[in-house]
Amino acid sequence: MEQRPEQTQEITAEQLSELLQIRRDKLAALVAEGKDPFAVIRYDQDTHSADIQADFDAYENKEVSIAGRMMSKRIMGKASFAHVLDGKGDIQIYVKRDDVGEEAYAAFKTWDIGDIVGVKGFVFKTKTGEVSVHAKELTLLSKSLRPLPEKFHGLKDPELRYRQRYVDLFMNDKVRETFRKRSAIIAQIRRYLDGEGFMEVETPVLNTVASGASARPFVTHHNTLDIDMYMRIATELHLKMCIVGGLERVYEIGRLFRNEGMDATHNPEFTTIEVYQAYTDLRGMMDLCEQLFSRCSELVNGTAKISYQGQPVDLTPPFRRLSMNDAVKEYTGKDIYGCASDEEARAIARELGLELKDKTATKGKILAEAFDAFVEEKLMEPTFIIDYPIENSPLTKLKAGSKDIVDRFELFICGHEYANAYTELNDPIDQRSRFIQQAQERAKGDDEAMQIDEDFMAAMEYGMPPTGGIGIGIDRMVMLLTDSPTIRDVILFPTMKPKGQKSQAEEVHTATEYAAPNADFECACNTCPSQEACKAAQEAAQTAPAEEKIDFSNVEIEPLFKDYVDFETFSKSDFRAVKVLACEAVPKSKKLLKFTLDDGTGENRTILSGIHAFYEPEQLIGKTCVAITNLPPRPMMGLESCGMLLSALHKENGEERLNLLMLDPHIPAGAKLY
Repeated sequence: MEQRPEQTQEITAEQLSELLQIRRDKLAALVAEGKDPFAVIRYDQDTHSADIQADFDAYENKEVSIAGRMMSKRIMGKASFAHVLDGKGDIQIYVKRDDVGEEAYAAFKTWDIGDIVGVKGFVFKTKTGEVSVHAKELTLLSKSLRPLPEKFHGLKDPELRYRQRYVDLFMNDKVRETFRKRSAIIAQIRRYLDGEGFMEVETPVLNTVASGASARPFVTHHNTLDIDMYMRIATELHLKMCIVGGLERVYEIGRLFRNEGMDATHNPEFTTIEVYQAYTDLRGMMDLCEQLFSRCSELVNGTAKISYQGQPVDLTPPFRRLSMNDAVKEYTGKDIYGCASDEEARAIARELGLELKDKTATKGKILAEAFDAFVEEKLMEPTFIIDYPIENSPLTKLKAGSKDIVDRFELFICGHEYANAYTELNDPIDQRSRFIQQAQERAKGDDEAMQIDEDFMAAMEYGMPPTGGIGIGIDRMVMLLTDSPTIRDVILFPTMKPKGQKSQAEEVHTATEYAAPNADFECACNTCPSQEACKAAQEAAQTAPAEEKIDFSNVEIEPLFKDYVDFETFSKSDFRAVKVLACEAVPKSKKLLKFTLDDGTGENRTILSGIHAFYEPEQLIGKTCVAITNLPPRPMMGLESCGMLLSALHKENGEERLNLLMLDPHIPAGAKLY
């Protein structure tokens, strides 16, 4: 097999700038010669590389026309080799001067790796046995003005991969395969549901009410109607309206939008499928769920027995069933539903170290919190958790014979939720009372509680048959079936903070800093024919700004404490500078961030801080902060918090504001503060 040459050294910024100019000069020369590759309208590609590789005997000596991106090239005097990547794979081409002509061969030698080429020739095998195309005719179809970035080789820069997925796709075979599998999984879901008599429908993305799920919505404004609208957080209510209208089996695969945190399993916009079937219950949804997961796995992996991040997973039905209370009892030893009162359950919560924002939390709420904190991440084998508390299931029918447990399940695999299903509530009177309860929770400050949707209530009052419904996260399902560690690996273009853009907090932090012009300035875009204009613009932008005038007239601060603390007690508090090594949202907590900190001791310190409403985790990585390091460890959401980060808190126009205290980055980790 012909070996591709591997580049091992990364290109410097200066070399990159030169290469960009060289490629532009080559394009200019082609245009001057009347050979502008961008003027080519079409190319007759009749064969793909994978077809040839899969059935060489059928293609041997056959004339073919292939096209794709040139990924490598090796010039060997009067003959050369190159590899061309197309939509199905790659194949070697053999280019001989005597076969393509001197002029075409000379032109080929000037083409660059990354150029899009068309090749016509016949199929053969080289002396080393590699299936190849012997070129007879070459066409330059598109000029690559940027060199292929070697930093992508070996997946060295994941963030750059996500930002420039187009490069990631043609540089990484595994990435292309992941998205081919994603497409196949979605197609298989449709095939199965269509075969079971379900009808695919489409419902509105813009809604006047944010309901159908407990989540914080994105808000936009409709100019013509002059009203605020919400990007949908669920498709549930409209699909149930379809059931009311007599469409007995419906589903929708679509995008949802939730204005919440980002982590390995959460992206602000994501793809789900919701399915509703009249005249069945959640047990019918269990059967459907098992079939979808097992069939999709068999399609893309050839088996229902797979491995996810080193953990064996058997998706062969049936999956394990376990009630939420039994699950909590199994992993904590606490029987929360066995408590005689809510107060007794709250005492157990305090004993477990649960963070309870609502001091009047009921047994149901505490059970759900305990499950999130102590059970979810431990569920490795596919498990249906059943018998949910009514408090966090406002759209679900009560379990027969119970007043506080609903007929609901969630599917957990490898510590993550993959599906959520109900025996749907179809009593409009009960439904309205649940919505009112949600409205009361919203009034207490829970901005993820549902709003009352009167249009949905009107539909319910016409009568909805007994119905089972399920929602499955497509992105997480694809993660599982492709062994991908993060949701960003299975979304083509995941949400990313614009490169170089500062958050509002960072803008305030740097507003009064003075940056002297850089005498060794080098244009960051690497595309300017001359850097003088960019340098002048940078120098103009880096002049000292005028002193910012800050308006504190609407600020309220908490009254100073009147009780004194003796100096000896205060002096025992150890204030230290700490560096943020990592920061992530704590699963199932709306406010907690988990910080991994360098405190100068050589051992990482974990501190949890309830500031997620004010900062996203990625904003804080690399910052230098202030922590009290000698507080006793405090259990929070199943984690130990070893210390406290300091923040400044005030109110402005009645709204709470918080600023995490950040120090000059030149201060080393562990520096003691006096």
